[in-house]
Amino acid sequence: MKKKLISAALALLFLLPAGCGQAASSQSMTPSSASVISEKSSSTKSAWVSASWTFTDAKKRKVTIPAAPKRVAALYGSFAEAWTLAGGTLAGTTEDAVSERKMSLGSAVKVVGTVKEPNLEQVLALQPDFVILSSEISAQVKLDASLTKLNIPHAYFSVKTYQQYLEMMKGFTALTGRPDLYEKNGASVQKQITEILAKVPKDKKPTALLIRAFSSGAKAKNSDDLAGAVLKDLGADNIADRKKSLLEDLSMEEIVKEDPDYIFVTVMGESEEKALAALKKGIQANPAWAQLSAVKNNRYVVLPKELFHYKPNAKWGESYAYLAKLLYPDVFK
Repeated sequence: MKKKLISAALALLFLLPAGCGQAASSQSMTPSSASVISEKSSSTKSAWVSASWTFTDAKKRKVTIPAAPKRVAALYGSFAEAWTLAGGTLAGTTEDAVSERKMSLGSAVKVVGTVKEPNLEQVLALQPDFVILSSEISAQVKLDASLTKLNIPHAYFSVKTYQQYLEMMKGFTALTGRPDLYEKNGASVQKQITEILAKVPKDKKPTALLIRAFSSGAKAKNSDDLAGAVLKDLGADNIADRKKSLLEDLSMEEIVKEDPDYIFVTVMGESEEKALAALKKGIQANPAWAQLSAVKNNRYVVLPKELFHYKPNAKWGESYAYLAKLLYPDVFK
């Protein structure tokens, strides 16, 4: 019976008018006055009421997600974790939730493909009432038209800064009716980061090169990257923000000229060993590499994946603390 329903739903995709949407890299996610959490004078759990959420998502789509969704499919492990941190339950998610986020899903939660190749038929089989997607993954962007035709509530997110994480958590906890979990996993994170930023020396601006390594090469990253955004907030001068050419060509000549105080590396892909081996065979094989100040002063650092490649979620404060101690060891001990 379920297969017949799915087949019928897929058939509708060819009969209904096509939906449209423009991809974007940011979103406005503050709940509207009509969709904020309703709170009574009591602070007990029984007083919390979930509400719908109307906002502009990362594809610049005006969306409304009905209150208290029960069958949620999150097609990105990081967003799956964020939904559970907001008190939500999952009907399905992608394989990276297990392999990368190390989430214990339970038998009731179905794996619906990979983050780069989610399976639409398996998603529809869940009969979802809310689908959470990434605007940064092309295969997920392509699902917009199908989900729109089937009137399935869905939204796209891009989370590269802790502010974007907080906005997402405000909306998620509005939907679940759990303001206490926003305080625990959102507001407390913001407080930790605010305290760290208040201690950052105003008279120092260490220079840094941020590299993303993968098995087939490496690229410089600027403040549009998660780690790059943290470096910027902490007052570091990421040379890729000034030298845009480094984003296309990781030039040893340009790096030597800038001679950054720090070199930070984030690793992409399943094998960290292969990515770092490729980096060693590549730009690090240049004799000039060993003469860089960052290398000679032991300021070449491979950053932990869980804090700087995957979305940190409730650990955003730890990401800031980690880099703050490296950049300003005399202040953060």
